Amino acid sequence: MKAIRNSAKAVIIQDGKLLTIRNTTDGQHWYLLPGGGQNHNESLIDALKRECMEEASIAVEVGDILFVRDYISKNHEFAETDNDAHQVEFMFQCSISEDAEPQMGDGADQWQTGVQWLPLKTLSDFALYPSELKETLAAGISKNHNIYLGDVN
Repeated sequence: MKAIRNSAKAVIIQDGKLLTIRNTTDGQHWYLLPGGGQNHNESLIDALKRECMEEASIAVEVGDILFVRDYISKNHEFAETDNDAHQVEFMFQCSISEDAEPQMGDGADQWQTGVQWLPLKTLSDFALYPSELKETLAAGISKNHNIYLGDVN
């Protein structure tokens, strides 16, 4: 039986832009929130801080949880390449200092080609995952938003 993997992600919005990790496959760019897998004996908060440093060379202040999503690869467009993955992502509101300069970190994942701020107003123009966040973040997160997104990509 395969294990379900927990992942912590950072939603960092500054000056009307969302901080993302830019990845490239076959010349096509796609974007993810900074963050990644939780290790055994590591809290979600510690995992998030470690992953943001590894991927974007930034220290984050972690706030409230904003979203939770299941990602069950067999139900989505990347089923063949995601190797029967099941991941639960916990997305937290985070902040960085205004003078921080995010850049590709020493622990970048194999597909990562950079760090990029995406304008909230044009998120729909980008291959951002989970794509469910595009409208919600562009419109602004309301206090009554749905926290559980379900199995979305």
